[in-house]
Amino acid sequence: MAESLASECTPLKIKYDSCFNAWFEGYLVPAVSASSSPEKYSEYSQRKADEFQEKCGKLWEEYRTCVQKSLKEKGLDTMLQQSREENPLSRPPPLP
Repeated sequence: MAESLASECTPLKIKYDSCFNAWFEGYLVPAVSASSSPEKYSEYSQRKADEFQEKCGKLWEEYRTCVQKSLKEKGLDTMLQQSREENPLSRPPPLP
């Protein structure tokens, strides 16, 4: 796994990445079978979102907070906000 943007956040990143990867493995295969109907897929997606929050949500918030603190300390938070304002990603790019 890759290092975090801030070395002090790397242990949190490793924990979060491990949690996410374990959760995602359990998400993929059943998601394909659940996609047979929109209702079934919607129910499955909500169940998996709740499961993610329960298992990995706290780790994500801790890691995100650490990275945001580091961005601010390095003065990158202002540049990041400016970039978001100049090039907002309000919609995903169109597929080719």
